[in-house]
Parts: sequence; structure tokens; C-alpha cells
Amino acid sequence: MVLDKYKGIIPAFYACYDESGEISKEGIKELSNHLYAKGVKGVYVGGSSGECIYQNLEERKATLKHVAENLKGKLTLIAHVGAPSTKESIALAKYAEELGYDALSAIPPIYFQLPESAIEKYWSEIMDSTELPFIIYNIPQTTGYNLSTNLLKKLLENDKLIGVKNSSMPVLDIERFKATANKDFIVFNGPDEQYVSGRLIGADSGIGGTYGVMPELFLKAEEFVSSGDFSEARRIQRDINDIIISLCSLNGSMYDVIKEIFKLRGVNIGNVRGPLEPVTGNDLEKVEDIKNVIDETIAKFS
Repeated sequence: MVLDKYKGIIPAFYACYDESGEISKEGIKELSNHLYAKGVKGVYVGGSSGECIYQNLEERKATLKHVAENLKGKLTLIAHVGAPSTKESIALAKYAEELGYDALSAIPPIYFQLPESAIEKYWSEIMDSTELPFIIYNIPQTTGYNLSTNLLKKLLENDKLIGVKNSSMPVLDIERFKATANKDFIVFNGPDEQYVSGRLIGADSGIGGTYGVMPELFLKAEEFVSSGDFSEARRIQRDINDIIISLCSLNGSMYDVIKEIFKLRGVNIGNVRGPLEPVTGNDLEKVEDIKNVIDETIAKFS
């Protein structure tokens, strides 16, 4: 299988809501057009940035549908189908396949602390439900489970497993997953704060929650890494990290700060859904300052 379609900058697609808090077809169209115009490789739909755990099955299907309507055949489409039950995950997987998505992905089951055998069964049943390639989403800081190399070895017996989206913080995990696969296998860097170090230790690509608000900077970081200009790669990573710290510095969800920045750019994708908190009061005035820093940093590296 040719995996080049997964190598590049792949923003995690943000949840798009209208004024009443319902899924916004128009917002999805605006965000799709915006990201496509920036030259990213693909989009990762329905993950953490897509507020998946706060949406019901029909809302998640609607998002998958509207993104496909706008971007199928233009960008690589990865559908995150992790859900509270295996039944719902398989329903999402089959629907994504019908829509023409390129690959599936899923976090491990959440809430209950399940034995690794149950996690293995969950991912295996999703893989067996369609003909699409599958990407494990490892994000232990939110799910409570960190993918082990032993389980990875077992799951690699299924040819549909093509990669891991690794959002654990130690870059060692990226190197270990890559070494364990020992074949043509994609490891995506997850933590945006370590994109450069993740790439240098073996990540082939990146999927990230802040890529969408500043794709130009991650595309440039990839350019520096690919060309071997590590001095500039470190410099841009430092500036990216300063921005990420600012995005997380206000009262309210980082995703709402990002959505407010999009509004200032003329792209309205609504606000976050509770229990995520919106940005309010005096903090709203600080959003424009963060936007200006992003714009100035983009200009700096242009």
C-alpha cells in the first residue's frame, strides 16, 4: 500500500456549530475551503478538535458527510470513529467507508479501565468492519491507556493497520512504535509542541489540533525538517510553542480561542459545546492580540 497520501500536514478538523449550537453545514464548508486553500495534505475529522465525545451519532455522521462533500478527492480524509460503544464505532466506520474516506482512526474505549484484551478486541472489530485502512489514536493523557508495543505487535498482524497517531508526550514512543512495526508504517506526531522533535525521531507526518489556526507555520516547519535546516526548524517550533501557550492562557477552552480567531478572519464556525467553556469578558479582547502574533509569525517566516 502506498502511504504517501498520509505524509504531510494534516489538521484536525474543528467542530462547526451554528448560532443555536447545531452542526453547521455552512461552517464546515467555510473551514474546508480555508484549509484546502492553505495547501495542507488532508484533514482528520471527528477527533478531539472535533469535540467528538460531546456529539451524538447523527451529528458525527453529518460532520463526516459535509466534510466529504467539500473535500473528497481534494485532500486525504481520515475519519475518527472512536465512540462510547463498539456498535457506534462500527456504524461510523461503515458510514465513512460509504462516503469515500481514505482511512479510519479511533481512540481506545473511554471511561471504564478495560483490560488490554478488550482494547485489542475493540480496535480489531473496527478494522474488520470495513475495507478501509486503520490508524490507532494513542492519547493516554485523556483516555488513561497508553498503547503498548506488545499490543501493537498483535494488531500489526492485521494488514489494515497502517499507522499510529501518537499524542503521548514522550517522543520515545514515536521511535518505539516505528521500530516495532519494522515495515512500511506511518507514525503521526500528535503533540503540536514537539512537531520538529517528533519528526526527527521518526514520525512520518503530523496530525494536530492547532494546525488549522496556523497551517502556514506547520507547513514551513515541515519544509525546514525535510530540507535538513534544523536551526530554522527549532526556531519556528519555539515560536509555535509560544503561540500554543498563548492559546491556552485564557479562561475558556483553547478550541474556543481558536474559533474566535477564525471569526476575526471571517470564518464563522461557532463556539465550543458545553461542558467546554467559551471565552468571555475581557479575555475576548486578548484574542485579537494572539491572532496578530500568529499573523506576524507567519509573515516572519514567509
